[in-house]
Amino acid sequence: MSELTYVGKRYVREDAYDKARGKSTYTCDRELKDMLYAKLVLSEKACASVKIEKTKALSVPGIKAVYTFEDVPEKTYNPHNWSACIDSPEDQYILSDKARFVGDHLALVVGETKEAAEEAAGLVEITYGEEEPVIGLAAARKSEVPPAFEKKVSFGDYEAVKTEAEVVVATSGSTQKIHHGALEAHIALADIDENGNLVLWTPCQTVYQVRFHVSSLLGLPYTKVRVIKATMGGSFGGKGQTVVEPACAFACYTLKRPVMLYMDRAESVIGTRSRNACEMQVETALTKDGRILGRRIEADMDGGAYYTNASAVAMALAKKLFRMYRMEAQDCHVRTYFTNTIPGGACRGYGSPQAHAITEINLDQAAAKLGIDPCELRLKNVAQPMDPDPTGGTNLGNTRIEDCIRTGMEAFNWKERREHVREKNTSRYAWGVGMACAAHGNGYKGAYPEFTNVHMMMHPDGSVEVRVGIHDQGCGTVLTMQQIAAEALHMDVYRIKVYEADTYITPYDAAGTQASRVTYVCGRAVQKTGEALFEKLIKAACVLYGWEKDEIKAEDGKLFCREESKAYSEVAKEYEKACSRYLRAELEYEPPSNPGSYSCAFAEVKVDKYTGLVEVTDLLAVHDVGQCMNRTLAEGQVEGGAQMSLGMALCEEMVYDKKGGIKTRNFSKYHMINAPDMPPVRTLFIEDGEPDGPYGGKSLGELAAVAPGPAAINAINFAVGGNFADYPATPEKIIAFLEKERNR
Repeated sequence: MSELTYVGKRYVREDAYDKARGKSTYTCDRELKDMLYAKLVLSEKACASVKIEKTKALSVPGIKAVYTFEDVPEKTYNPHNWSACIDSPEDQYILSDKARFVGDHLALVVGETKEAAEEAAGLVEITYGEEEPVIGLAAARKSEVPPAFEKKVSFGDYEAVKTEAEVVVATSGSTQKIHHGALEAHIALADIDENGNLVLWTPCQTVYQVRFHVSSLLGLPYTKVRVIKATMGGSFGGKGQTVVEPACAFACYTLKRPVMLYMDRAESVIGTRSRNACEMQVETALTKDGRILGRRIEADMDGGAYYTNASAVAMALAKKLFRMYRMEAQDCHVRTYFTNTIPGGACRGYGSPQAHAITEINLDQAAAKLGIDPCELRLKNVAQPMDPDPTGGTNLGNTRIEDCIRTGMEAFNWKERREHVREKNTSRYAWGVGMACAAHGNGYKGAYPEFTNVHMMMHPDGSVEVRVGIHDQGCGTVLTMQQIAAEALHMDVYRIKVYEADTYITPYDAAGTQASRVTYVCGRAVQKTGEALFEKLIKAACVLYGWEKDEIKAEDGKLFCREESKAYSEVAKEYEKACSRYLRAELEYEPPSNPGSYSCAFAEVKVDKYTGLVEVTDLLAVHDVGQCMNRTLAEGQVEGGAQMSLGMALCEEMVYDKKGGIKTRNFSKYHMINAPDMPPVRTLFIEDGEPDGPYGGKSLGELAAVAPGPAAINAINFAVGGNFADYPATPEKIIAFLEKERNR
């Protein structure tokens, strides 16, 4: 690969200073003339019929309306469906006809002030006819309700290869429901513009999805609904489905006044989406020298009260389990069940955290049984570049998981630390090291429609405008697109304006900012459009100045030929004048492939045997990214992903009681790893280039939140001689295990 000028370098986001100083304008900061405020009334029961009395709420001064199921369109939708061609079952209303989980949306209060809306929301009287709820997967399996989704994915004959195995290792484990923990709670703002169009500002990941749902639910043509991606204070998948937008749009369109619908933290915890909980049984058949012959996986997922992503997340989990290790056969049976708990949704990694959480522990248990180093066991079996996808998808691409492991072993000093770390043990503390691997994808190719559109133009002042349907979640997506465009155009990054998604301004994008598709799909589209625009610029210079194409060079916004030079601005201006043309390019892009992205993590832990508390003292993460786009942003992604993954391993959990009540409604009860508890995170990148990625790049952001968790669990197991496979490994679980071991 030729030397890159802009891609891979460290650039500062243009919004960084405003965000650091609190100057950025979020949805909650907008104030429109005659704006109303709306609050959802959420169910306090998990399964119940409801009778709602509005009288007291309507008596509050300033209250304009109180809506229930009887007032909204009697039309179902599935907030997971991101376009009209996605047809997962539809079973939700804007406001629910009965309570199906604690947090279900039962009523909507709209008032002149926040104070009025919040007071009235507390005065909505709900009479519940309680029914027995189904809480957790064990109860779901016993219930008469069949799975929402069930599928077997397999290749080869597992039973046949199992008979050849010399060792079979079985592991049962579980992962929990996770709250996303974004700084910004859910919010939306709607207005009617001067032409009668419904305009919606939302910090979402999918403006075209929101438009589709609002249009369908309110019976409006797409052309009358404008959705603008607002500045976002984090999502991690929590804003990947429509949640508050339909109710906000309904109130605005009905009352013909601007409406802001907002949630507080507790409402976002109980009334939006969560990562799907999962219970998994893994059985791996191996030879004595550590070659994996085959694997059988049974995975049950908690889909929550509505269908939402029941099929999508189960299939995502299943497919990713076929992209990491070579073997002769694998059976994967996935089921998603309805429960009376918060519906499932995207949460950083989308199936990968659950998939690798248990399977990577299983491999460590296999290594222990065989007496083989865990890294060496994996190295015997990892996928290799351009391996086929056993499930029939496009090949795995330039897979570099082997390089990740070898690089990580050396940088972590793995073998020496593994041999000597227990020498640190005292009567109170036990030390251990562990590692784990992870695989993820790069979009929807092979599963759903996957394409995007880019419009790009160069202005007579030499600046460039890029319109593409991206959503920056706070991680620097806009800057990444600027750098890719700058590389294609050989010009200053900050002379390029990249718009975020706006259904009236940016061209259609098939899927939004999800599925780790943005760099690989949208970034490649921006690269190709930039190259097309640059080609037009060169041709324009040849026409205008009689230059020969092969003699032209470009650097920093200027063209050079022989002894002459021309700034891009001069070429653009003179081309328009002489040829009646504007320098512009358009592209509809469909990726030809969906390769894997890979990583491994190495962790050292210190376990307090008196309290059960675990301190992760060191963490190394190695990622196969093809090519870094921006090293500062990439390192930030890895560090943030590590925080989420370690939280999953050690402390984060949405806890339900038997009646479906959520005990962890705020951050005093829902524990996340804070900055003082984070270990130093060392980051290494394997950059060997992905052929179909922008300048060789591929995904990172979701993958970063997968391997650190199981690496930490494997380290804990190594430290205390345990077999923990139920997440999170809380102090209570560790103390219970140690007490049992002492008594035994």
